[in-house]
Amino acid sequence: MTASVTPSTTVPGVDAPDTLSALVDLQRHPLHNAVYRRDCRQTLDDDGVLVLKGLLRESTLAAVANDGRARQDQAFYTAGTHTVYLTPEDPAYPAAHARNRAVVSSKGCLTTDQIAPASPLHTLYGSITLQAFLCSVLGESALHPYADPLSSINLHYAGDGQELGWHYDNSSFAITLLIEKPRDGGVFEYVKGARDSANGDMGYALTQRVLDGAAPVQRLVMEEGDLVLFRGRDALHRVTPTIGERTRMLVVLAYNTEPDISLSESARMTFYGRLG
Repeated sequence: MTASVTPSTTVPGVDAPDTLSALVDLQRHPLHNAVYRRDCRQTLDDDGVLVLKGLLRESTLAAVANDGRARQDQAFYTAGTHTVYLTPEDPAYPAAHARNRAVVSSKGCLTTDQIAPASPLHTLYGSITLQAFLCSVLGESALHPYADPLSSINLHYAGDGQELGWHYDNSSFAITLLIEKPRDGGVFEYVKGARDSANGDMGYALTQRVLDGAAPVQRLVMEEGDLVLFRGRDALHRVTPTIGERTRMLVVLAYNTEPDISLSESARMTFYGRLG
């Protein structure tokens, strides 16, 4: 989005002047600016998604991509099936029902402790300015890193044929950075408001139509260097299979709204193959 910005209108919470500006384009995206933050929040509230186009500087993008390629053989790779609701099957419903339909997900993942100590990702993740911007846009009072050493920053790899199946998120928001785009495929598709979890409406009918390819879906255009905020708890979404030899690389910046929270041991074993 392009926001109308009044440079003199700022809010507290900024880094040293050159710390963040060396990594991201603060002229295009003045993350410290109150008017810009307000406009971004309005976009997220209206659309359920916000894309900060070209947030990362080319030098930042190149550094993260090069390090990601160099460490790709260290990633933990998983492939398996899961329900759209990321819960065990419910015997009260048939296997073909939206509640129990099995979809496929496969990817590789580098954890926080595998990201190079000098990587711009650590600086970006810990940025006071970025966190204040995110709090303002998301309507949160504070954001905190995961207490475990694996879950705060993840770099995901999707090679040829790998995909992220249709699902609803358990968390209220997701923050991602596209680092490397594949030659083809790897498209983010979603259906906003497919369910209303707060009121107990699981959206089975629409979910079934989406899974059957009988309902329209939206496609999100993401380019290398873009940051995306997405509210996926009630938006059904997936990433289509990567096509070709160029691996899709995506960074997930994960925060908690409460301090001292670790990802569960079962989730860490599933996603990372280890606890720490």
